[in-house]
Amino acid sequence: MELFNLGIHEIRAMLDRKEITSKDVTDSVFGRIDAVEERIRAYVTVTKDEAVRMAAAADGATGSDTAAPLSGIPVAIKDNMCTKGILTTCSSRILGNFVPPYESTVTSKLTDQHYVLTGKTNLDEFAMGSSTENSAFQTTRNPWDTERIPGGSSGGSAAAVAAGECIAALGSDTGGSIRQPAALCGVVGLKPTYGRVSRYGLVAFASSLDQIGPITKNVRDAAMLLNVISGNDPKDSTSAPVAVPDFTAVLGQDIRGMKIGIPKEYFIEGMDAEVDASVREAIRKLESLGATAHEVSLPHSGYAVATYYVLATSEASSNLARYDGVKYGFRVEGKDLLDMYMQTRSQGFGPEVKRRIMLGTYALSSGYYDAYYKKAQQVRTLIKNDFEAAFKEVDLIVTPTTPTPAFKMGEKTDDPLQMYLADIFTISVNLAGVPGISIPCGFTSQNLPVGLQIIGRHFDEETVLKASYAYEQSTEWHMRRPAL
Repeated sequence: MELFNLGIHEIRAMLDRKEITSKDVTDSVFGRIDAVEERIRAYVTVTKDEAVRMAAAADGATGSDTAAPLSGIPVAIKDNMCTKGILTTCSSRILGNFVPPYESTVTSKLTDQHYVLTGKTNLDEFAMGSSTENSAFQTTRNPWDTERIPGGSSGGSAAAVAAGECIAALGSDTGGSIRQPAALCGVVGLKPTYGRVSRYGLVAFASSLDQIGPITKNVRDAAMLLNVISGNDPKDSTSAPVAVPDFTAVLGQDIRGMKIGIPKEYFIEGMDAEVDASVREAIRKLESLGATAHEVSLPHSGYAVATYYVLATSEASSNLARYDGVKYGFRVEGKDLLDMYMQTRSQGFGPEVKRRIMLGTYALSSGYYDAYYKKAQQVRTLIKNDFEAAFKEVDLIVTPTTPTPAFKMGEKTDDPLQMYLADIFTISVNLAGVPGISIPCGFTSQNLPVGLQIIGRHFDEETVLKASYAYEQSTEWHMRRPAL
């Protein structure tokens, strides 16, 4: 098998046995990028020269027998995480020329391990979207069907992993932006507990919801990458002072007796029949491994989308106020200061970002704050309480990741509400701050991937990963690769 098709743990073992070098892996990945990137368009910026230098450094650093787990591994980074000296655009015109003077905490941790940066991946502008069609530069295509979207907003990262254009990637998840594209591209995507991973250097969309996490080819790789990026960070006041276990230690443990909750609100009318069938079959598989299924209720789930689109847009309105053309980024000269602000922001932001800024500004405005933002925060608490009540009865909650497989490009661009509903099963997890993973659990008759979402208690990624790994090892869905 080609090196670009392998996972982190497989390549790590080969590197440690000195069967291959990081240069070999990096050459294989860039050969793949040369072959398929024109069709997939996963990257905003490809950093081949940097990657060659980093691979040589990794090969030089692995003279000892104790190389770091990510040493020499080619990883792609979503283009909303700051990389010092390397363009970081958020797929927006307004940051089209922005080169950060500092490094994000997650990429610093990877650099300390001598990873290899393949490039910065495409996303919906400022991570606002579910299809990667809102990028100012290009639409990434799904490797399983290049006429379809890869999901979003981390569509570039998920497509790059699925297509073999990197060994693993980092994404960010505000309302499903890691899990939804992972499901649609047939890979593994993990949103950690809010506060598990530092957000320092992540360009903010909605600060109380954003969380960085791994997108990988299998569950073990996700655990390995989470080990590296997790931990408290004095540079991020929202990162939690919670001990980080070795997430790989639980993999392979028995799940007999584990209680999994099936929320009745998540198997809804209008859900794709093949998605429904694949997820129900996955639940039966978990039961055959010794888990017991129990119906649970998350009664406020029906309010999650409305709640999210008040809170997320309000925070976006506040966070994006900093882009004014004064200190950095895109700038349009105007006849006076106010005109410069207006021209810069109207030309620098795309339509979806403008829509969300306007929604959020309205929700926060005088006379409407209590009716919208405050009320949404109250409903958010009810949603969080639903999860806490359910987790008194069960160890995990299992749901579909998405209501449908990947849809065709352009199919929902004229209907923002339909686009927002693509995240209906993932948004509650962000509102509650709990961890969630999407793993492959089947394919439709059109050979499109289906994702299974497994949700855990706060800071209990171990149980999520244990169950995910047990399911994955009893099936072969994660071993399929798209024919490009």
